[in-house]
Amino acid sequence: MQPSSPGPQQFGNLEANLRFIDQTGVVAPGRDVLEIGTGEGAMLHRLIERGCRARGVELRPELIAAAQSWFGPLPIDRVAGIALPFPDRAFDVVVSLDVFEHIPDSDAHLREVARVLRPGGSYLIQTPNKWTNVVFETIRWRSFTKFREDHCSLHTLGELVARLRRHGFDVEAFDVPVVNDFFRAKMRRYVGRAGLIALGALNPDRLPLRMRTNLYVKATLK
Repeated sequence: MQPSSPGPQQFGNLEANLRFIDQTGVVAPGRDVLEIGTGEGAMLHRLIERGCRARGVELRPELIAAAQSWFGPLPIDRVAGIALPFPDRAFDVVVSLDVFEHIPDSDAHLREVARVLRPGGSYLIQTPNKWTNVVFETIRWRSFTKFREDHCSLHTLGELVARLRRHGFDVEAFDVPVVNDFFRAKMRRYVGRAGLIALGALNPDRLPLRMRTNLYVKATLK
């Protein structure tokens, strides 16, 4: 039986994330793809529809149940920490969308991603930009510190690139527009009408990549 809500919950901007996936050109039929943080399964379902041998990992069992309720028996493993339950060099591509910022030990996470990637494989990351997210989350929570409990690993573009390079990746940032109906609804929900007015005055998609609200990066394992 399907859940009573009109569709799977979107934790991230699915439309923009799919655009990023397409721009990278590394997700193709027959490739082994791992999604870290599947949520309610919308992206994993799309990857499988595109012919990938895709599977996911997720922390919260209720989200795994919701994903499989919406999309059938999706191949999702529950993980409760950094370690990934897969052998070395198991995947051509690893994807994480709105996940990296929640991981306290991002160095340990990157070591594990590098372990399960094949040489020349790609890690596709979408994560909020520290420069803009700190402002947004401070307004959202009405606190200068509360958001750090959840967004504990925010990076600027420069910090993210440097960290990935230290773990043996070549890095390319992508220009991915994010202002769409999902983005506008999020701004209205958390910031109110003032957020929509601000969007009209300053569209973040026109800012330099280092100042965008979201960072989109392809990291290729050397």
